Amino acid sequence: MPRIGMEPLRRKALVDAALRTIGSHGSLDVTMSEIAREAGVSAALAHHYFGSKQQLVIATIRSLLARLRADLVTALQETNSARKRLSAVIRVSFHADQFDTETVAAWLAFYVEAQRSEEVRRLLIIYTRRLRSNLKHALTQLCPPDDATRIAEGVAAMIDGLYIRQSLNASPLGNDAPIRLTEDYLDMQLKPFLKDTETP
Repeated sequence: MPRIGMEPLRRKALVDAALRTIGSHGSLDVTMSEIAREAGVSAALAHHYFGSKQQLVIATIRSLLARLRADLVTALQETNSARKRLSAVIRVSFHADQFDTETVAAWLAFYVEAQRSEEVRRLLIIYTRRLRSNLKHALTQLCPPDDATRIAEGVAAMIDGLYIRQSLNASPLGNDAPIRLTEDYLDMQLKPFLKDTETP
């Protein structure tokens, strides 16, 4: 009989293994058996907990989004400055847990899957809306609403584009480089609106 409390641990192990396996393959062309092997459990147990690979993929995306949201909530609680809140959003977006090679590859695989899976597409839309909402909320305290919307879209596009660039692995970026690039773009866009007192 299974030990009490093992199910959550095994579920987490399978989710983590799915992320590593999908990331290392760079696609969802993996089997439950491969993921289960990576997690150190049987394929039968993986099917028992998740039913199908699709449900395990959904759980993996939910786990990534939950981690991202938790990190962002913590980062935003540390400051009341609108400009520093923008920096927090950027910093969390390129956190080491999210921007390592395997996780970036997994994110790209999930975006490809979103073209045929409505559930995956819905989860990724939630992520993009939250990102833009967090950016726009802080930006509206620094510039007019139309400019806030425009700049939020630009910053979000920078983040997405740097993930795609990282996935190519031609000249991998560290965690600091994408933060600096995005901050430089943001500073340039905010320059007409910011006074000397509002610095990141």
